[in-house]
Amino acid sequence: MQTLKVAIAGFGGVGRATANLLLQRRDRYRQVYGVDVRLVAVCGSRAGLTDANGLQANQLDALQPGLSGPDFIAASDAEVLIEAGPSDFRNGGPGLDYLCAALSAGRDCIAISKGALVHSGPRLRELARASGALLKLSGAAAAALPTLDLLEHSLAGCKVLSVEGILNATTNYLLDAMRTQGLGFDAALREAQAGGFAEADTRNDTEGWDTACKLLLLANFGLGAKLTMADLEVEGIHSVTEQRIDAWKSQGLVPRLVGSLTYVDGAIRASVGIKTYALSDPFALVSGKNKAIRINSDAMGETLAIGGGAEPLATAAAALKDLEHILQARGRSPLLY
Repeated sequence: MQTLKVAIAGFGGVGRATANLLLQRRDRYRQVYGVDVRLVAVCGSRAGLTDANGLQANQLDALQPGLSGPDFIAASDAEVLIEAGPSDFRNGGPGLDYLCAALSAGRDCIAISKGALVHSGPRLRELARASGALLKLSGAAAAALPTLDLLEHSLAGCKVLSVEGILNATTNYLLDAMRTQGLGFDAALREAQAGGFAEADTRNDTEGWDTACKLLLLANFGLGAKLTMADLEVEGIHSVTEQRIDAWKSQGLVPRLVGSLTYVDGAIRASVGIKTYALSDPFALVSGKNKAIRINSDAMGETLAIGGGAEPLATAAAALKDLEHILQARGRSPLLY
């Protein structure tokens, strides 16, 4: 049976969830694709672990100091890298070095963290093109919500006219709490943090930057644009007051933080900001931690997807969806269909 060796760089909550889910699905890969998928290496910021025969779940708590950094790619001898490290769109984060090393060596890559893709997307795409490697990023572009899949596959051949998305679960939860519970922003945030629905530092979420990153990935990787963060108009939710919420409620409107892509004179324009929707609009019904995307195209009209999933499992599942796409692209057609 053919083997496929996989390494994971970045071993926090998402990286560990991805490793555990991959190990749980090994029987599926054998049965559906006829491939023995082995997790041969993992690493965090200062430690890692390798086993050419495949790591087991009970080994993943015994990382060895020193096995990390770009040299990890060569040491792992993996054919596929899943990059799940900390994300920083301002400098690319640690994932940038891992992805550059892997793509330069012709390794297929699955990116979960957004930073490197936002900071150096054109460079990474060129490295992939030059080496013949595949670069997938479902986990970075709204995870459990299908976004790039819709643009690349479901709407293939169609001219996309516009895209709008509720792409950040934290801000959607906060806006819902403010509207339905009558809470101010600070009170809603404290409640979300106490319930584990928001991180201690939510600025990337609440200032709109997380939505902006995902929107830029959709524009550049899904629609072939060449936007940078400087091209985006970005507004967060800090300007939403109890008074504004009350005014919208009196008008039958629901606020959402939305990323929008439109065409102006043939060029893509991207923005992030508060938009309001009538109660009858599907976006008004996207409650709590759910996300949504709406795409308008010339031939297929309006395509809408709404959903979400428990984290970090949903992000891990999105990354492993990409792994199955890589198996198929490399000629491993499903045996059961």
